[in-house]
Amino acid sequence: MNRVILHVDMDAFYASVEMARRPELRGRPMYVGGAHRGVVLSANYEARRYGIESGMSSTRARRLCPQAVAVPPDFDAYQVVSHGVFAIFETVTAQVEAASIDEAFLDITGALRRLGDPVMIGERLRAQVADEQQVPCSVGIGPSKFVAKLASKQAKPDGLVLVRPQEVLDFLHPLPVEAMWGVGPSTAGRLHKLGLLTVADLAHTPRATLQRAFGANQGGQLHDLAWGRDARRVVPEQTERSIGAQETFARDTDDAAMVRTEILRLSGRVASRMRRAQMLGRVVCVEVRFADFSTTSRTITLDSLTDVTDEVFDGAWRAFGRLKLQRARIRRVGVRVEGLVEADQAFQQLPLDAPERGMREVELVADEVVNRFGPAAVQRASLTRR
Repeated sequence: MNRVILHVDMDAFYASVEMARRPELRGRPMYVGGAHRGVVLSANYEARRYGIESGMSSTRARRLCPQAVAVPPDFDAYQVVSHGVFAIFETVTAQVEAASIDEAFLDITGALRRLGDPVMIGERLRAQVADEQQVPCSVGIGPSKFVAKLASKQAKPDGLVLVRPQEVLDFLHPLPVEAMWGVGPSTAGRLHKLGLLTVADLAHTPRATLQRAFGANQGGQLHDLAWGRDARRVVPEQTERSIGAQETFARDTDDAAMVRTEILRLSGRVASRMRRAQMLGRVVCVEVRFADFSTTSRTITLDSLTDVTDEVFDGAWRAFGRLKLQRARIRRVGVRVEGLVEADQAFQQLPLDAPERGMREVELVADEVVNRFGPAAVQRASLTRR
């Protein structure tokens, strides 16, 4: 493959976040939106079996399924989970293009040698999102953004589809024209009037005919996409990069020891991601959400760049101390390292008495063991105790 593109699409994102927060909703038809007015923003798959879908009025949704549970939206919660998901993406590749709050394109061409074959990368990414954020996602893999996006749609729900370059036409041509990028109801109706029902029909229609019917640009694009030709690149946003992780407690807690242990666990997770992404950082941020859903954060700047768990944790715990909390009940805690730079481009001033080998080398070895035998193979003793 000249290029390998992943399209990651979260499944029923808002609804999935709400089910992760409220497990009693799992298995029941539910949707995010107004109970008696407004529109449906997201519906789980149980609700979709009754015909409930995004954009539908809440009134109609109640008629279709009176027993469906309506959950008011919490956009702050969705944004937090989205940030966590994109932080996972950035451990795979720096080439991440956000298509929306719940979907992205990843160009993993340069990550294959480091992380393995595309399916292995996709499945590990899906497992990590499910484990850390408790929401499912579907992954499509192909040689272009267009094919990868269609593949992720075929993978739903909670699956993965790989389309190799030699399989592109066999994958595309049986699809209905409605599956084409940019073909809405109006364009589909015009294609049907021309007798074009499938992508194969579109592909075997002369380019000039399509350009006469739809204009030079749209007609030419339809013809190219029908033959799997899509030269668009993944364009990452030019924003300050960060890597983070967050965890919601099973019950709200004011136990400082429990919070400290969780910050240590999250610091290890963040540092591991940084090493995997070959990034270093020195700005450590701790974010805390309280039982009343209010959120606050504090930031510490370390003396030097790092990707070592102990150093990230030291900064995170000092940042937490600056909150000066007095037995406040905490719902969720998060750790994030910002201002990242490529490890091979970073300058680190080591003290004269620094040992030749230190904790970073220990953690690199531990990373290898974990990659081979699983996350429980090597752990800090304090994280194994209940």
